[in-house]
Amino acid sequence: MADKKKASMARRKQEIQLQQEIETQEEWEDVMSKEGLYVIDVYQEWCGPCVGMVGVFKKIKNDLGDPLLKYAVAKADTIDALEKYRGRCEPCFLFYATGVLVAVIRGANSPQVMRTVTEQLQQEHKVIDGSAERKEIKDPYISMVDTMDNDMEEDEEEAEEGRPASKKDGKQMRFKGELVNFGDENDRSQESKKEVTVAVIKPDAVQAGKVDEILEEIRAKGIEILKDEERTMTEEEASNMYTHLQDEDFYKDLIAFMTSGPSHILVLTKGRTGENIINEFRDLIGPTSVEEAKEKQPESLRAKHGNQTYMNALHGSSSEDQAMRELAFFFPDYAIPVAEGKPKLQRTLALIRPDAFKHHKDEVLQMIHEAGFKVALQKEMSLTKEMAQDFYKEHEGQEYFDELTTRMSSGPLMALGLAREDAVEGWRSMLGPKELDKAKEEAPDSLRAKFAVEDVVINQFHGSDSEAAAQKELDFFFPMQQTMAVIKPDALGTKDEIIEKVHDAGFKIAARKETQLSREIAEEFYSDHKDKDYYNDLVEHMASGPTMFMVLSREDAVEGWRSLIGPTDPEKAKEESPESLRALYGGDILKNAVHGSSNPERAKEHIQKIFGDLKFTCDGWLAKDEEEMQDQEGEEKKEEGTEGGEQTTEQQEEKQGDIEPPTEQAEEQEHDTAVSKKSTEVEDVAPEDRQRYREAEAAKTEEPQQQEQTSTEEAKPTEEETPKEEEKAPEETPKTEEEPKQEETQKEEEAPKEEEKTEEAPKEEQKEEEVKQEEEAPKQEEEAKPEGGEETKPEEPEQKSEEPAKTEETTEEAKTEGEEKKGEETKTEGEGAA
Repeated sequence: MADKKKASMARRKQEIQLQQEIETQEEWEDVMSKEGLYVIDVYQEWCGPCVGMVGVFKKIKNDLGDPLLKYAVAKADTIDALEKYRGRCEPCFLFYATGVLVAVIRGANSPQVMRTVTEQLQQEHKVIDGSAERKEIKDPYISMVDTMDNDMEEDEEEAEEGRPASKKDGKQMRFKGELVNFGDENDRSQESKKEVTVAVIKPDAVQAGKVDEILEEIRAKGIEILKDEERTMTEEEASNMYTHLQDEDFYKDLIAFMTSGPSHILVLTKGRTGENIINEFRDLIGPTSVEEAKEKQPESLRAKHGNQTYMNALHGSSSEDQAMRELAFFFPDYAIPVAEGKPKLQRTLALIRPDAFKHHKDEVLQMIHEAGFKVALQKEMSLTKEMAQDFYKEHEGQEYFDELTTRMSSGPLMALGLAREDAVEGWRSMLGPKELDKAKEEAPDSLRAKFAVEDVVINQFHGSDSEAAAQKELDFFFPMQQTMAVIKPDALGTKDEIIEKVHDAGFKIAARKETQLSREIAEEFYSDHKDKDYYNDLVEHMASGPTMFMVLSREDAVEGWRSLIGPTDPEKAKEESPESLRALYGGDILKNAVHGSSNPERAKEHIQKIFGDLKFTCDGWLAKDEEEMQDQEGEEKKEEGTEGGEQTTEQQEEKQGDIEPPTEQAEEQEHDTAVSKKSTEVEDVAPEDRQRYREAEAAKTEEPQQQEQTSTEEAKPTEEETPKEEEKAPEETPKTEEEPKQEETQKEEEAPKEEEKTEEAPKEEQKEEEVKQEEEAPKQEEEAKPEGGEETKPEEPEQKSEEPAKTEETTEEAKTEGEEKKGEETKTEGEGAA
């Protein structure tokens, strides 16, 4: 244990020595004055530096051994020069050569960092030798922010002067998979633009008359050509476009070639959102080298139409950042079209009860698929009589209750989570009327009519009657579960795309950690594979670079994640599940991009090994502070106390007729979920993940659902409070005494400090307030007081008990202050996460 501790401290020292820590403006200016190439990881206190890149930096330092190369971490919160990076550095690497910004990389892209370090070091040596000049750049992201800020300031000035503000097109950039919008803050339509890429059909292909053929091949892949402009580049335009190749031997020939004749500049996108268009187009055009393209991708556009080296027919943006720069360069006034977005999907619970499940399961599932439903969750299970009674608790006392619960527990049934744009109404429409006679007469093709069991009055299917009810019922059959998800070193460069797909699949990232495993930890993590032939190779690969570990929460999370990642062999995954993560990002069985726990028990073990002891709320987030959550629950009940409305008789009849689950248990789960969402600001959880999920959930929530939840919360305490009041009637006297004391405490806190100089004045005021409160108290409370109450006794007994009362008052004051602080903290966290 001591050896491990020493080794850990030694590693920490090495990291400190490797990266200089910059926390003040003075330290920043000192670094800017020094010679050499500084690679600076800009971070904020809430997230910390990018530890996943430390191993990469070490490798580069060891491989190059160049004294000019230096690393630093800079805290944007406390450095004035980095003020504009606050809220925009997750992660961000700035390359400074003797105080001049020469490159910027956003995202932990190891290959790009390694390539940029090598290129900039070569350039810096040339500058020192006098054979080249240092070229300063501006961070394109920050430049765009500055431009938009200036435009907005101009609009505000025009508005103040009484002139109509000029309407400017909102602009948008995409970093790390996130859409970042600029322009009119009130124009919400600009919050979702299509992803685009810029393509260039080069002069050699234009001169050969291949433009129409290339455009046709692009369209055949489903790619939309938003803009197509023929133009001959100037030398300046070509130089700016290929500045990253300026050290290549063929650079001058490349510039001469690009300016030798007309090119076609294209803006491309695909589908409703343009998602992944950059990578898809680069796959279509093939490798940069024509020879390599002909060998490895003979069907690619460069293999078909390219000649040699830079005369390779086409160019395509290599990243989202580059696409935005090139778009602004070639088409500065172009407005990116609004993404259509994904249709909003509803989820509903469908139950195939035991009789129908036994005889008609396959036929019913086929009809569900033909109706366009996606089966998001599926489980075959048997209910006990007690479970069935619990599920249908609200129908207890009805004449059908015993038969219903008996049949529900008579054998296996199937619970399904169905997804479709109109899942709730669509499924209920398929079911038909709840009364079997009515179903057979009015909807003979409905499921309830078609699969009715003779001499049985209970219909064979169940469907939720609203989105809120669906969520409660899904929680009953598919409780929240956690699993461990791992993005392996070979796929870390595509982590943003993988995380996006994680969110699209309905998972919440409750916790995540990017780290580099030691061989010992990798061996322990994969200990269940110890007898396999590939064990040593697997351990070596997992310890070869940074790995991202995530705790995912969702209903049926273990099976859901394993379904999303696909078969272990990426080749098999491409055949059986082409949209799975291993099919999309895996290379071979060893480097198959991602890992998932095989069962709930293994998931718990893996989470324990990597994250330690974690507790989760009922909605899948990390539980930070149970007491804090209880305080927030109290605040929420106060706010909702008078907002709810009662259900109409028609709604109640509809619910009873369709046999819905008990509102009491299910609504408690929903309320706990609402409370938990506001109190989950946890260190291990990425804020953007929590924010993204909350925005998606908020979009789903409808006004009637809020009223239904409020109504339940309002009704619930009414049933529970009556017995408590009867039991605690003898104790009401001390409560009555505490109430004026709390008011007095608040008044004392608000009073000026000058009035606190003497003790006698406050004491007299306290006595007067007590007398007033006792005189104004309701008669019912006076009757409830125990006989012999001391409130009405002469002053002498009160003076004797003055010290105890003062002590009690001090305790109440401390308690009140503590509750106020907790309330403020909880409110702040809720507002920050919203």
